[in-house]
Amino acid sequence: MTTFARRSAALLACAAFGFSTSAFAQDKTVKIGVLNDMSSLYADIGGPNSVAAVKMAVEDSGLKAKGWTIDVLSGDHQNKPDIGVNIARQWIDADKVDAIADTPSSGVALAVSNLVKDKNSVLLNSGAATADLTGKACTPNTVSFTYDTYMLANGTGKALTKAGGDSWFFLTADYAFGHALERDTSAVVTATGGKVLGGVKHPLNSSDFSSFLLQAQSSKAKVIGLANAGGDTTNAIKQAAEFGIVAGGQKLAALLLFINDVHSLGLKTAQGLTFTESFYWDLNDQTREWSKRFQKVSPKGSMPSMTVAGLYAEILHYLKAMDALGGNPHDGAKVVAKMKELPTDDPLFGKGPLRADGRRLIPAYLFEVKKPEESKGPWDYYKLVATIAPEDAAKPLEASECPLVKK
Repeated sequence: MTTFARRSAALLACAAFGFSTSAFAQDKTVKIGVLNDMSSLYADIGGPNSVAAVKMAVEDSGLKAKGWTIDVLSGDHQNKPDIGVNIARQWIDADKVDAIADTPSSGVALAVSNLVKDKNSVLLNSGAATADLTGKACTPNTVSFTYDTYMLANGTGKALTKAGGDSWFFLTADYAFGHALERDTSAVVTATGGKVLGGVKHPLNSSDFSSFLLQAQSSKAKVIGLANAGGDTTNAIKQAAEFGIVAGGQKLAALLLFINDVHSLGLKTAQGLTFTESFYWDLNDQTREWSKRFQKVSPKGSMPSMTVAGLYAEILHYLKAMDALGGNPHDGAKVVAKMKELPTDDPLFGKGPLRADGRRLIPAYLFEVKKPEESKGPWDYYKLVATIAPEDAAKPLEASECPLVKK
């Protein structure tokens, strides 16, 4: 090759590099796919409300005023991992979706997390509870902002055991979330000096809990732990009341309860339930102001659940990372790395680091459902019992099974 040819090749290479860098800097388009249960037992927890929260975050991010184009898609995974993965694959491959968001149902989330890693996209989890997403199944492409089974166990499980509920029987949803929640709560109960007397698994989206509740009742356990969520939890609580289980001296532990569940049950049925969440609309001035804004755009006219609030905060931080990168790199691991690098700060959860394992550190709260006469108006349902420090609400990094964590 002549000197002239070498110089020409070098100039072409520099020009190509400059063009690609410029193209990246100018690419200010983002697509977010909200993947959740739109029609079944978890629809009230997230569903269309999650889509509304994501659109709120997009507007509040201010990126549209900076020339960004941000599209929001939605899909119903029907709580089936194969359907969830097929939708996510279609979104990523054909629709060029950059991030999958929400994903309640741990089985779906675990499957989608694997796909997202293979495709180098992003999973912004707020709905799925399994701690394995930031534990042994963690990836550089997945973050979990809101809660997990470790938080629930160390909130409700520890509090009730310390309060004298030292024998437990579990009613567990028979899939990844239920298994993880029973596992993590059992570990806390025994570590706190309690005993697990037994348990029974029930199918997802059950309508009849009679046989399961009779087993729990006959166990004579002081606490019946409901390791389920959504419609399964509310159905179990309603039927437990019909069986007179609480009146008979046993206590129900709703290990995952949402404000939408309490609204559905009514205070007369739900009163006295103790549970753990990381968000409540009436917690402080900032949560009240945002929640009242959200209620106006909610398709159901409801206050936000914990996962809906977490999703809003997560999308804000994701878009903050995109802005800091100066454009969309279409590299999921790079975006998540930037999310971990930037300090998190939002009006709903405040400040808190996004750790190497993808878990955001935020406080958790132990709540009790008010008696009907204690409520001052619509959606005034919770009494704050205790605040759980962020470092106690998440598994310590030194105990983490996440391969991203340096030992």
